[in-house]
Amino acid sequence: MNTSVDLLIEQVPGDNGAGSWLKIDEELHQHFNDEAKRLAMFVQGRVFYEIMEKAWPDAADDASAHRITREYGRIWVATPKVLVSSTRTSADYHTRIIGQGDTMGQLSRLKAETDGRIAVGGAAVASQLLRAGLLDELLLYTHPSILGFGRPLFDDNDRPIDLDLLEQKRFSSGVTMHRYQVLSMKEEW
Repeated sequence: MNTSVDLLIEQVPGDNGAGSWLKIDEELHQHFNDEAKRLAMFVQGRVFYEIMEKAWPDAADDASAHRITREYGRIWVATPKVLVSSTRTSADYHTRIIGQGDTMGQLSRLKAETDGRIAVGGAAVASQLLRAGLLDELLLYTHPSILGFGRPLFDDNDRPIDLDLLEQKRFSSGVTMHRYQVLSMKEEW
């Protein structure tokens, strides 16, 4: 997830993490591509999926787009995806829809059956998976901006969660990557 220093993911409602505060340059985008190549699957919330669905299939075949953009488009289209939605009934691009009935149970079974890394996109679904104990790691990209107001990354987290820093990296744009292992949720504050 891309976040500001104050752990906000959007400043203006509906900007969906596409604000000018993001510092995604060629180096960082290539890093995103390299991470995505190692995935077995994407799990994405409806809003996040629909943003990706509008951008990446066209980018994959756009001869005028930067090679890194085309590459990510091809990765996104080819990688199996799970769309978490109670309203969508169809989706293309190797996408399965989960959202009717016991969503967390379905995602738990999917996690157990999947060999390899699964990336989660979308703050709401990430928060739900975190609360359900279904996230093993958090991969946060902190952009060098303080937004001051807006939507937080973690919605409605009702318990502290212990993390262990596994890896960190600084990019030339000033963005820092932190990979955390999720250790445990405490029962009380």
